Amino acid sequence: MNFVNRHIEASAHSAITHDAFAPSLSTTRKWPIRYESIGLLAVIADVGAILLASVLSELLCRIHAGWSAADFGKAFGSALVVTALFVPLLKMHGMYGPTELRILRSQIRAVCLAWTFVFLLLASAVGALNIGHEVPHDTGLAFALLGLATLVANRTIARVLLAKGLSGRKFAGGNIVLITDQPRSRDAGLEHTLAMLGFRVTAHFRLPAARSGSDSRKRASARVIEHIRESDIEEVIVEADPSRWPDLRAFVSDLRVLPLPVVFVPTGGASEIFKRPTRDIGSTVCVELQRGPLNLLDRTAKRFIDLAGATAALILLSPLLAAVAVAIKFDSRGPVLFRQQRCGFNGRSFAIYKFRTMTVLEDGPQIIQAGRLDNRVTRIGKWLRRTSIDELPQLLNVLNGSMSLVGPRPHAVAHDGQFTKVVRHYAFRRRVKPGLTGWAQVHGCRGATPTAALIERRVQYDLWYIDNWSLRLDIKILLRTPIEVLSGRNAY
Repeated sequence: MNFVNRHIEASAHSAITHDAFAPSLSTTRKWPIRYESIGLLAVIADVGAILLASVLSELLCRIHAGWSAADFGKAFGSALVVTALFVPLLKMHGMYGPTELRILRSQIRAVCLAWTFVFLLLASAVGALNIGHEVPHDTGLAFALLGLATLVANRTIARVLLAKGLSGRKFAGGNIVLITDQPRSRDAGLEHTLAMLGFRVTAHFRLPAARSGSDSRKRASARVIEHIRESDIEEVIVEADPSRWPDLRAFVSDLRVLPLPVVFVPTGGASEIFKRPTRDIGSTVCVELQRGPLNLLDRTAKRFIDLAGATAALILLSPLLAAVAVAIKFDSRGPVLFRQQRCGFNGRSFAIYKFRTMTVLEDGPQIIQAGRLDNRVTRIGKWLRRTSIDELPQLLNVLNGSMSLVGPRPHAVAHDGQFTKVVRHYAFRRRVKPGLTGWAQVHGCRGATPTAALIERRVQYDLWYIDNWSLRLDIKILLRTPIEVLSGRNAY
């Protein structure tokens, strides 16, 4: 029962009161569907949608070609190949769970990405094997469009039915026994969730108090066994604090005489560990208390976008970069490029490149941030800073891997040490590479940070970006950056 690990999020914790052994029955007419079977039904619906789209595309293209005979054998074969790639891909990413099916936006995004990937992969295979004549382009295109439409329709219908089934308590479920050590005011949440999912709590028992002795435990387990014997109970749910595991293990051991599954729902502070992902190191099970923000696949995809984007930008902007270099050289004495040590990924320092916009080249333990009407800024520098063109040489930092196109903006090493002392969790932003632009910047966080409140606001945006990172979010930030630059907010 996957729902028990999420009952806090799923329930509204309504104040339902009930006595021990009081049945929780509902007169609502139930659907002949169990909540646990929703994932399987969603898979079956996708298989049917793909098959239907394949057959319809074959039929429509044959009609368009002059009512020629349709080859439904090929349609079935194509549907089988696409299903074998698409369904496992979504299942691997956990998109068939009931909770996930209720998030329509996430579902549509996942379906579009997976569907596009499958068809690009198949198109590459068809081209490599030189069998394009076996799969007409118009049929393939129709299949792709019809399939995507039917799969999105599936998700829309599933979300509506799930919402209706949960709110109306229409899912079918078996009879269960609930055993808990929670106060009456707290355990209503789980029972309410069980009722929403169609389960009927036929009896409600209290666990003996911690360290109450084996006699008390045996009397309690005997009452449970007596109630369940020769009944139609299908499952036993035990809700308790994991910190009293020795008592729980002994209690559940007494229930081994029952041929029923026993499910444990953790509560209390120690229950947080059950929500963490696990992995195996040899024969040892490990709990990830802190996960890296990006896995290997994510890092590879982000690096590919960085390399492609930075290379394309340097090529397209090369005339502008050359013109700016000449303008800086004629405007004031000093180098065209300014290098300064900045704090990067995992606290490692690196030399950042910028067009020189000031008459000074500060890079040490004391650095004064530029302010409005700063007389150190050159004439051409004012324009460069306002348009953020002075930041474009950081495309070289993106190419050499010290920066990314999107990420928290890097600060000077001198300032980084100060901010770490002033702002809580400031150091967390070093968990990813710094960026040429970022979530904070597209929300107007640019310019100097003379107060702790200003830098704290930036850090909040940066930490949100790290916790919610996705390629889609990176693209969104890149698209919003030119608009923010043109607005000129806080740029000086």
